[in-house]
Amino acid sequence: MSSQSHLLHSLWNFALRLLTDPRCFTALALLVILGDAVLTQLIIRFVPYTEIDWETYMYQLELYLKGERDYALISGPTGPIVYPAGHVYIHHLLYTLTDSGTNLWKPQEIYAALYVSSLALTACIYKRAGSIPNWVLLLLPLSKRLHSIYVLRLFNDCWAVFAAQGAVFAFASGWDAVGILLLGGALSVKMCVLLYVPGLLVILFRRRGLLSTFLHMLLLGATQLLIGLPFLRQYPWSYLKNSYEFSRVFLFKWTVNWRFLGEELFLNPVWAKGLLAAHVGTLALFGLFRWCRSDGGVWRVLDRGLRKPTQPPTIVPLSADYVTTVLFTSNLIGILFARSLHYQFFSWYAMQLPFLAWRTKYPIPLRVALLVAIEYAWNVYPSTSFSSGVLVAANAALLLGIWFGYPEGVALAQAHTLKFE
Repeated sequence: MSSQSHLLHSLWNFALRLLTDPRCFTALALLVILGDAVLTQLIIRFVPYTEIDWETYMYQLELYLKGERDYALISGPTGPIVYPAGHVYIHHLLYTLTDSGTNLWKPQEIYAALYVSSLALTACIYKRAGSIPNWVLLLLPLSKRLHSIYVLRLFNDCWAVFAAQGAVFAFASGWDAVGILLLGGALSVKMCVLLYVPGLLVILFRRRGLLSTFLHMLLLGATQLLIGLPFLRQYPWSYLKNSYEFSRVFLFKWTVNWRFLGEELFLNPVWAKGLLAAHVGTLALFGLFRWCRSDGGVWRVLDRGLRKPTQPPTIVPLSADYVTTVLFTSNLIGILFARSLHYQFFSWYAMQLPFLAWRTKYPIPLRVALLVAIEYAWNVYPSTSFSSGVLVAANAALLLGIWFGYPEGVALAQAHTLKFE
């Protein structure tokens, strides 16, 4: 064998190890992160920035800096402020760092760092959970829409997503108090973080017991009170009404999902109630029949937990794989049944999609096809009946695949199979 052939053979073996050997997961993750950092800089350099909400964020922040604390009077070019106080504090810092929001290069670079940090955190979650092939990491940097949301649009969703991902990693590591604080920080930016709470309740109840679960939920509520305190002291009703408005109806023209239903049905209150019922019902089905199977079923878990509220009712230790799968699935269920999804909402689950696809039993080509279909739907602007239908169908197929696949994670499923072999 010539030296050139030997070199090529060695490079091939090295590449194969990077892509398939679990011991090389971190090395490949670092390469992916570095490569995506370069790609993100190229996007900032060569793709024009599009103004959507940044100017409004800065205008609202200036009203806050002038002493306004009534949420009803804090507004901007695209409308009133509709986010909790964590959003205000983050953009206060950004206002200071970006020359009062006028130097757009600076926030783009900050958001680039946020994006790369989110990617790194996602890789940490995947590694902690396990059972994900190394090469799946290569799918993470491929989203055109996600890069746009971060560095070309500067949406505040990105901050909530980063904190929520940090919370997922903390819960997967067993650091539940830290996870609650991070989740509270994420919730103080955007209410979408509430989509994780049903899955979190299952995890905390199984791992901590009834009393501890209640105390953790109190801590989550306390974070919102503490963060919103400057506004709650002066105009409590205005703050609560505007920052946690559950009745808000999003405009049909901006929605990416359910567009194929037509505007009349989309805006119908009966349809909204139907989606809410489907959301709650699907969560109940997963809670009853999927998320507690390793402990003998939900009724046994509830019986043990209610009889001994100070003790954890679980028999099987909850793995990082289980925790991550349940939290990501809880989030996906909420996204599927959300009446309106704007383009920036893709960030809520974009980096979770490869993980969720590998919690199905679909053939690998079908898993990849679902990811491509979801990416396609989020990149059609304006959305069409077809792209909207593709998104709903792909999200539903992904959730159905998890139901019949590994809803408690791969490790627990394999252990359960070995137990009865």
